[in-house]
Amino acid sequence: MKKLSKRSLLSAIVGVSLLVTAACGGGSDSTGADEAGEVEEKERPSSVVIGTASQGGVYYIYGGGLAQLLDRELGVSSNVEVTGGPVHNMQLVNEQEQDIGMITMGPGYEGVLGEGEWTGGETYDNVRVIFPMYTTPFHWWSLESSGVTSIEDMDGMRVGVGPSGGTSGTYLPIIHEVLGLDITPVLAGANDMVSQQLDGQLDVIGFAAGLPIPAVAEVEAQRDIHLFGIDGENRDKVLEALPYFEPYTIPADTYDQLDEDLETIAMFNFGITYSEMNADFVYELVKAYHENNDLLMTTHSSAEEAVPEAILRNEVVPLHVGAIRYYEEIGIDLPESVYPAEWENE
Repeated sequence: MKKLSKRSLLSAIVGVSLLVTAACGGGSDSTGADEAGEVEEKERPSSVVIGTASQGGVYYIYGGGLAQLLDRELGVSSNVEVTGGPVHNMQLVNEQEQDIGMITMGPGYEGVLGEGEWTGGETYDNVRVIFPMYTTPFHWWSLESSGVTSIEDMDGMRVGVGPSGGTSGTYLPIIHEVLGLDITPVLAGANDMVSQQLDGQLDVIGFAAGLPIPAVAEVEAQRDIHLFGIDGENRDKVLEALPYFEPYTIPADTYDQLDEDLETIAMFNFGITYSEMNADFVYELVKAYHENNDLLMTTHSSAEEAVPEAILRNEVVPLHVGAIRYYEEIGIDLPESVYPAEWENE
């Protein structure tokens, strides 16, 4: 049964922002839902473009598994593309330059509300969540010889934070700023940062990715390291200032040199598409995604978190109507805030 009465403040924001964009001539060239909540739906695709992140990362691996799933279950071919990561994927999906993207909650939250420096104040109204993925924890590691054992010890240092446009490169500098730390961020891919650390050019690296992060394993196989997260008052400050984060505990057995559970923060990941994507295709995709989790698990173990109930970890970014159809069908009680303006026309 359709929940036609389910409207939300966020849906109103989406509708109003589209009107403002149209009136001012700014924002994206994508259409999305108009003021009446109407979407010009595309035909069912025979092939799709999947936006991931850098090669060797979890997104790229996960995208390969998703491509296998689409081919095997739906007969849809895929082009898995390397991108700059979640922020870039928000931009590309909003402009319909890729069909399926992967994001963390930070860019999703900021993109929908037009917050964050990367948005330039524009709202990404055409993005729709379709399925949940896994948790991305944030943590740091230092060479034991550096004497750095906590996030406060990094004050005044150069710290590797990951590539520009990725989750790490975007949000680690923001975390450091919230905590009042004087950090010089080094923007580079995981492999480059590891090389710099092993060569003694970089004492500390911060990173965010599905666990375990291969870069950590590479360093700890050759050096003694210290792993640390963020907890206590520092974590409270970050959670208050950046509501798209959540508390997280990294299990002690995640890395060889991690002897006890590590308290830190994390973001959840979601798959996205644009509002005009064919609703029947999205329904079939989401259904196949959850009914064939074993295939995704063989691609990357993080897929064990991709249960239907995990869709509830997003209460900000609107869902695609095809995804809503599936989750309602299996009895998931979705929050009002994820129903888009176009849902009333379904």
